[in-house]
Order: sequence, then structure tokens, then C-alpha cells
Amino acid sequence: MMNTYGYIRVSSTDQNEDRQLDAMPERDIPRACLFVDKQSGKDFNRPAYQALVKKLKSGDTLYIKSIDRLGRNYEDIQTQWRILTKEKGVDIAVLDMPLLDTRQGKDLMGTFIADLVLQILSFVAQSERESIRQRQAEGIAAAKLRGVRFGRPIKKPPAEFTDLVKQWERGDLLFAAVLERTGLKTATFYRRLREMRGGSGE
Repeated sequence: MMNTYGYIRVSSTDQNEDRQLDAMPERDIPRACLFVDKQSGKDFNRPAYQALVKKLKSGDTLYIKSIDRLGRNYEDIQTQWRILTKEKGVDIAVLDMPLLDTRQGKDLMGTFIADLVLQILSFVAQSERESIRQRQAEGIAAAKLRGVRFGRPIKKPPAEFTDLVKQWERGDLLFAAVLERTGLKTATFYRRLREMRGGSGE
């Protein structure tokens, strides 16, 4: 029996997949046949997508909202498209691009047009990913110039840090007790100790 599936991808856990989900019920896709990944499209090592591929068989139809939801790497998109349509015999319908519907135009001209459109959209998807990465890098660089610090906040030692160090060095205080009273991890303690003594910090 032929089944209908939907694949949905957003780039991160805080992004909303509702726009893609809303398009799927119109195609009578059972909820159990909807596969959702919240992960970058840089490659196809995604749990939901891999599970979907194992389910798909010849004659099934796969819906996706747009080609960039499938992926954002030009060569990988081409490869996956070939695996699904040629090797597994699955039909793919891209909702935002009716020309990318392998159920239509199965003659030579239709296949040629679909392949051409796929190459163009795959190129656009990768170009957009590269543009996003460049904008992110530029944004981070600009923020650093403004003094914005990235990563975890630096944990400051308590006011009595120097006195506790002296007690530890005299043997009056165990190292474990120093860590407990300062609230620092071992590596952080030694970094703060180097800073106190004028060595290089973070």
C-alpha cells in the first residue's frame, strides 16, 4: 500500500514549525507520517530524516514545504533527491514549487525541467546558508569590537580569595575546603590564582 509522508525541518529548537505543519493536513497526511527535525540543514545526519528514509518505499509520496527544508547543501540535496526518487522510487512534491513534483511531467521534458529547477533551488539554498553564516560571523565580530563577551560568564572569586589561598599554602586549609568556600571548580581556581599572581588569565 502506498503511503503519504511529510518532512519538516527548522534550524533550531526555538524556531516554530507551525507554518510547515499547517500546509501538511491539506494533503491528508496522518500525524504519524509527519517527521520533524529541529536541526541545521548543513547535512542529512538528522534523526527524523533518517527514520523517514527507512520508512519510505516505492510508490510513496513525500511532501516538503520548500527545498531548503530538505537541506542547504547543494551536492547533498542532489544526492538525496536521486536516492529517494531513483533508487527508492519515491515521488517528491515541493509545496512551494509545483514544478518540483515528480508525479507530474514524467516525460523527458518534464524530467529535464524538474532537474533544472532542483539544481537552481539547491544552489540558492546553499547560497542562503553561506550568507547566513557570513552575517553571523560579521555580527559576532562587530559585537566583539563593542566589547560584548561571548561564552559563559566569568565566575569571580570571593573577596576573601587571597586569604583563603594563603591559608591553603600554609597548610591550614585543605584544597577541597578552599574550593567549597570559593565556589570554584579546580581549573577555575588555578586560573584565578594565576591572575592574582599576575600571570595570564582567560
